Amino acid sequence: MSSTRLVAQTREIPPVDDLLAHTSAAGPVAWLRRGEGIVAAGDGIAATVRVAAGQDRPRASIVADAWRQLVQDAEVDDPVGLPGTGLVAFGALTFDEDSSAASVLVVPRAVIGRRDGRSWITRIRTADEPGFADVPEPQGFAPHWAGRVGPGAQTPQSYQDAVRRALDEIADGAYSKVVLARDLTGTVPGSADLRRLVRALSTDYPDTWTFAVDGLIGASPETLVTTHARTVTARVLAGTIGRGADPDADSVASADLAASAKNLAEHSFAVQSVLATLRPHTRTLTASDAPFVLELPNLFHLATDVSGELDDGASALDLVGVMHPTAAVAGTPTDAAVEAIRRLEPFDRGRYAGPVGWIDASGDGEWAIALRCAQFADAPEYESGARAVTAYAGAGIVAGSDPEAELLETRVKFRPLVDALA
Repeated sequence: MSSTRLVAQTREIPPVDDLLAHTSAAGPVAWLRRGEGIVAAGDGIAATVRVAAGQDRPRASIVADAWRQLVQDAEVDDPVGLPGTGLVAFGALTFDEDSSAASVLVVPRAVIGRRDGRSWITRIRTADEPGFADVPEPQGFAPHWAGRVGPGAQTPQSYQDAVRRALDEIADGAYSKVVLARDLTGTVPGSADLRRLVRALSTDYPDTWTFAVDGLIGASPETLVTTHARTVTARVLAGTIGRGADPDADSVASADLAASAKNLAEHSFAVQSVLATLRPHTRTLTASDAPFVLELPNLFHLATDVSGELDDGASALDLVGVMHPTAAVAGTPTDAAVEAIRRLEPFDRGRYAGPVGWIDASGDGEWAIALRCAQFADAPEYESGARAVTAYAGAGIVAGSDPEAELLETRVKFRPLVDALA
């Protein structure tokens, strides 16, 4: 990567109504929230950082250093100056350092964005190219399609068995919390316009981060870290309950969650994990005194917002590296929880519950935890006109957890993906 010198040019353009119309149908690259965000225009790639397992240091650190090198050698012309303008890269990193999946950072040849009522285009090329490539025209959406998923390697029964084993280990003092996931596997038509899935998620769950990077598509409610102008923010989610069938049942569910000792304990582990990792990088750091109940279309979460002022040169990717995995997606203590996940989950998580987001030339960016997501196989890998897909959902296990209740929680968390696929 050190020999790649990039040139990026950003210009304001007339308002863009539909960002998704500009990105690839087979391999969309997008980061959206409340109708704003950035997408890769077309499918051209100017540079890629891809890091496999077996490294002598954390993959996030390798990706962060590779990005610093790209930025150091780059020429950036950005008079717009909004978050997401200039030289940007989209990233999706693995949950586990030992995962067989790759952690990836992708620099598109063109990025179109919208924020605060303004739209722009960034064109990116290598310095030895004579000029910028033509930007593809927006494309209409292909017909609707449906995909099917069913139990994967971790069946409902084996999931409950794994929860019971985790509870025994918690009782023996091996760890305080572990987040256990299960998988659903299936196929979609090989010709599926995956932008339709992205659109369904962003429309139905507008307050989440809807993302699409290297075949990973989802809608995450959990911000891992956002940095802008030396300010860092994060939103911690841990503790979940399904929505009620009517307003009265909703009120009961919300109150039950806010008063649940089990969920409050799970949430406290997650908040302390984030504060401990951010504190060495900040001059000031604050968190709300008590969690609030975050309302999503299908469930409630306990949530705590954290904010601080950075006092070192850490980029968003540097902070991703020190914060991941949080207690919200791994457990406490982290090392023991990750080891338990390796033993109790019969699959490789890949990028599920890993960091996903974007970073710019100044080191600022927005990163979420890849939740409510599915990984699609690369187009060349599908056979017989079908494309393989694996979806994931998990739940935090602490003393007092009930295996059947945790299984039901994963079903609620699967709902956004399952509904959108169908």
